[in-house]
Amino acid sequence: MQALKLGNANGFTLTELIVAMGIGMVAMAAVTTTFIAQAKFYNAQEQINAMQQNARGALDVITRELKMAGYKPNGGTFDGVTYGTTQLLIQTDLDSSGTISTSSTANEQITYVYDSSNNQITRKRGTGTAEVLADNITDFTFSYYDANGASTTTSANIRQVKVNITAKTAKPDPNYTANNGYRTYQIAATITPLNLGL
Repeated sequence: MQALKLGNANGFTLTELIVAMGIGMVAMAAVTTTFIAQAKFYNAQEQINAMQQNARGALDVITRELKMAGYKPNGGTFDGVTYGTTQLLIQTDLDSSGTISTSSTANEQITYVYDSSNNQITRKRGTGTAEVLADNITDFTFSYYDANGASTTTSANIRQVKVNITAKTAKPDPNYTANNGYRTYQIAATITPLNLGL
C-alpha cells in the first residue's frame, strides 16, 4: 500500500481567512449604507412629488371650474362667484336653463372649503356631500378682486380670484429639520373667469 503524499497542498490559513472576511464585511457595510441612504432619499423625493402633484391637481380643478364661473347663455340672476371668507362658491349655468341647479349630481354650484381639522380641501356639488379634493393641505385661501384689480367684498364686482394652496408631505423626513420634518409646497394662481366680464 502506498502512502498518500500531501506535500505542498494549497489552501488558506486561518489568518488569511479572517482578513478576507473582514474586507468582505467592510465592503458589504459600505454597500448597505449606500443602499439605505439612497432608499431614504428616494422616499423623500417620492413624498415631495406626491405633495406637489396633490397641490397642483387641486389648483387645476379649481382653476377649470373658476374659468367657467358666471356662464349664463340664457341670462340669470346669479353672480358666478359669491364672496366668502371660509368658502369659495362658484356658479355656472351649464344646462342653459337660466337658473342654477343645486342638485348633488349637477356641476352648476360648486363649493370649496378648507377643512383645517383634517388638513383637506373639500369640494361639494350643490346640496350634495362634500368630497375630499386634496389632503395634507396646511392652508387654502382665496382673495377677490374687481375690474381694477382692487380687493372687493361685493360678489357682483368680483372679476378675478386669487387662490393660494399650501401642501405638506404625508410623512416627516428625518433628514429635514425645519417644520418638524414636514416639507411644504405653496402654489398660487390668479384666475380671471371670462364670463364675469372685465
